[in-house]
Amino acid sequence: MGRALYSMLEWITRFAYINLLWVLFTLAGGIILGLFPAITAIFSVIRQWLNGNSDLPVFHTYWNYYRSEFWKSNLLGLPVYLVSFVFLFNVFFLYANIGELLAWTSAPLLAGILLFLFYLFYLFPAYVHFDLNILQIMKNALLIMLISPVNTFLMVISLSAFTILVYVIPPLGFIFGASFYSFITLWFALHAFRKVQKKQSS
Repeated sequence: MGRALYSMLEWITRFAYINLLWVLFTLAGGIILGLFPAITAIFSVIRQWLNGNSDLPVFHTYWNYYRSEFWKSNLLGLPVYLVSFVFLFNVFFLYANIGELLAWTSAPLLAGILLFLFYLFYLFPAYVHFDLNILQIMKNALLIMLISPVNTFLMVISLSAFTILVYVIPPLGFIFGASFYSFITLWFALHAFRKVQKKQSS
């Protein structure tokens, strides 16, 4: 019992620590340039954990991923920033001109935003899982998202449950927000990736 409790507290500490690293390294890159390397690093470390490499030094491993993937991850971030800006612009435009975001005319926009969010669920896991160029990563993430509705549904359910928990206990969002989001999406995305790879090899 004591050993199980110690192990649980150790993992809680790890997730809180890596979440703190995500915040600090995002700020270190001036937010705009630091966000995507920090996201890539947190996904990369958690992927190592899920693959059984839990004894790696957290800070050193995180820093190595952040440094080595800095420019490539920011290259991936350019289209993400662009699409996000287009969606935000359209949301504010509709709200300013219609006055009600949930009008029937906004349904295609809201559907597009939802699909984009689902796509992001797979994009960063694909980045850290596949050794490919940016265009191939984006293509793989899209294709696997389209053929993995069950995994996407499970991601949404799990993230919704965590969001409700954060709503009830707000400090959890600051302490574990990025790390738990990364863990949840990566867990289900890796399952989808391996399923596809298994079919391709058979």
